[in-house]
Amino acid sequence: MNRCLYNVKKLMLCILALVGTAFAAPVSSDEVAVIAHPSVPVRQIDRAELLDLYSGDVKEWHDGVPIVVLDLKPKSGVKDAFYKYLGKSSSRMKSIWMKNLLSGEGHPPEAQMSETEILRKVASTPGAIGYVNRSLVTDAVVELVIIPVESK
Repeated sequence: MNRCLYNVKKLMLCILALVGTAFAAPVSSDEVAVIAHPSVPVRQIDRAELLDLYSGDVKEWHDGVPIVVLDLKPKSGVKDAFYKYLGKSSSRMKSIWMKNLLSGEGHPPEAQMSETEILRKVASTPGAIGYVNRSLVTDAVVELVIIPVESK
């Protein structure tokens, strides 16, 4: 019975994410939300802490749960706004991840093909953190920080 409820919950999350994608506003005047699995032991995060997570300097939450860092693979306004907030270009972050990988100190974030995939993965993975257009956020995740997107 528990497995059936889990599958229904998972299906509902997918449907909500798809509906959110269909009605999402363009990112040019929206906000980017840094989201995490509800089990993470923090409810807000600052820029320096976020950079530590995304650069691989911090690998566990305060409670010892491994941090699962998610990144958006395709170039987009959401990705640009996120990395601008971090103060690093996505190409600079790739260099950091490659250095960590080659030195055996860590792996790059798990790349997802869409914000909907990031939302689904964060909601279903304890310790996960990612970023999406704020209009996609559901109750299945927690918002740690909101990043305003500058209009061009």
